[in-house]
Amino acid sequence: MKTYVKLGVTLLLAAGLYAAETSKTTTVKGYVLDSACAFTKGLKKPISAECATACAKAGSPLVILAPSGTIYWPIAETTPSSSQNDKLLPFAGQNVTVSGKVFQRGGSTAIVISKIEGASMDTKPAMEKH
Repeated sequence: MKTYVKLGVTLLLAAGLYAAETSKTTTVKGYVLDSACAFTKGLKKPISAECATACAKAGSPLVILAPSGTIYWPIAETTPSSSQNDKLLPFAGQNVTVSGKVFQRGGSTAIVISKIEGASMDTKPAMEKH
């Protein structure tokens, strides 16, 4: 029994180290919009800031939609986790530049935001870096 416990702990530690190693700090530009519109409406940018804000206040998670079509799900690195909408709400419907650790799994892309700021609408969005 002790052998199984030791093996389980070892595997958990290895998985944690692997996850930490597979995250990369990167900077991306994209629009902040609600996740439902990002998927169901096939938008390339938000309908409006008011629309994104209303959906977020109704409970829809805000995401970052990059020019490539990649949807970045903002996540917390803490456990228990917490919603990231408060961090993104001031930028709802806007083009932003976001820096943070990016994680990928099963076709999904998530980012732990370390910095977010409004991006100029006049400049062409930068390419994503992974």
